[in-house]
Amino acid sequence: MSMDKIIEVDIQKFSDDTHSHETDEVAIERAMTIKVIHLGEEHSLGILMRTPGNDIELVYGFLYCEGVISSSDDIVEINFNNDDFVVKIADECAFDSAEHIRKTSVSSACGLCGRGSVSSLIRVNAPVLPNDKKIQSSSISQSVNLLRSKQELFSRTGGSHAAAIIDYNGNLISISEDVGRHNALDKLMGTFLMDNKIPINDGFLVVSGRASFELTYKAIRCGIPIFIAVGAPSSMAVEMSMEHGMTLIGFVKNEVASVYSCPSRVIID
Repeated sequence: MSMDKIIEVDIQKFSDDTHSHETDEVAIERAMTIKVIHLGEEHSLGILMRTPGNDIELVYGFLYCEGVISSSDDIVEINFNNDDFVVKIADECAFDSAEHIRKTSVSSACGLCGRGSVSSLIRVNAPVLPNDKKIQSSSISQSVNLLRSKQELFSRTGGSHAAAIIDYNGNLISISEDVGRHNALDKLMGTFLMDNKIPINDGFLVVSGRASFELTYKAIRCGIPIFIAVGAPSSMAVEMSMEHGMTLIGFVKNEVASVYSCPSRVIID
């Protein structure tokens, strides 16, 4: 684990009647700015609060999941200076400044912050999700356990989220971690986009937190047919999963899981 993702801080630790001075490892959270140049004009997309590392993947995934680009070919070049990123995108991109420009800074937790309306995200330009992908019911909890075992940043700090693609044989394909759950997914999707592997046909998505509306939106946009979340889904996540035919699974713990949509992809052991 790279030390540029972790910082050691001095703490005072209290436990019952004891009091000690110790050090603790904390996940780094730092701002990055993203600007795009389209048709010769520069537009700011705001600020992302993220854990440094895999920033290029984050840029690709963020722009794709936001609908700014439709493939890796739409990015002409990326220039960056420290935490400031400037991305030149192809003239052919259907960039809509009114829709895509964030109106406020974006936190690491809020994917909808700054949006003028939720409706600007509901229109999903996504591939048709395949119905022939199946998962064994026993693989659901196994995939969550696998995700947890690979969360290096979380194991040291307890302060990060993770998103992973696991293949249908139960093998980890790729994992990303970040203090922000949306950033973790954007980094993961950016990894696949840079390899021209979207839509993602080889595996299903597992995330360490809850299934929010926007994480569900991003999974659908990337063509993922099965989405497993450790925590609870929101009502809009369930509605969107039903509308687009994605299998949404949540509340995974101790061999128990709840399937909220399209249960036909789950094979009972």
